[in-house]
Amino acid sequence: MIEDLRKSETWRVFRIQSELVDGFETLFEIGPAVTIFGSARLTEDTYYYHQAIKVGKMLSSAGFSVITGGGAGIMEAANKGAKMGNKGKSVGLNIEIPHEQHPNKYLDVNISFRYFFVRKLMFIKYAMAFVIFPGGFGTMDELFEALTLVQTGKIQSFPIILFGSDYWKGLIEWMKHTLVPEGTIGREDFALFSIVDTPEEVCELLKEHYRVFGGPVPIGECKNTK
Repeated sequence: MIEDLRKSETWRVFRIQSELVDGFETLFEIGPAVTIFGSARLTEDTYYYHQAIKVGKMLSSAGFSVITGGGAGIMEAANKGAKMGNKGKSVGLNIEIPHEQHPNKYLDVNISFRYFFVRKLMFIKYAMAFVIFPGGFGTMDELFEALTLVQTGKIQSFPIILFGSDYWKGLIEWMKHTLVPEGTIGREDFALFSIVDTPEEVCELLKEHYRVFGGPVPIGECKNTK
């Protein structure tokens, strides 16, 4: 039985390697991209769904590819907007989970992953910015993963943008009034992210970041196309 387990673990390494290679080869040529996260449970009758469409459309119209988790809700909305913008690719990085997540119908590129950590690597590696819409545990996981990597210097600082101040204010207040006084984070860590309420603010933050830090990004035409 121990020998069977050893063989199983060895083959798992090859499955992981296969997912890495597939992700690298598929995403290498998508060009400048922004990853958008958010809840699969926020449907088309919600405010944030329609805001995600606008953000996806504006980014795609500017030439960015839009990367999401490939599922429903905010992910679907952002991919739908990317298709409407029609200049950047609409990309979905799906995950195999017990309650099956089906790819939405607005994808130009669709990759399915078995391992969360491989999928998370692809989100980070191929995005020039993160836009975080309201979401649950998965969205929080991606947010704090990005903040940790930037805070510890494991990756170069890049825009991490929280969309919807009403949704995020409770978390931010808790961080300010609990984490900072306890000394578990510093006040300077709040510079790692921004909070916005409009698609236009997303574009302005991208423009400002790349005006300061440089980079060949197509942000000149990032504007409201309605």
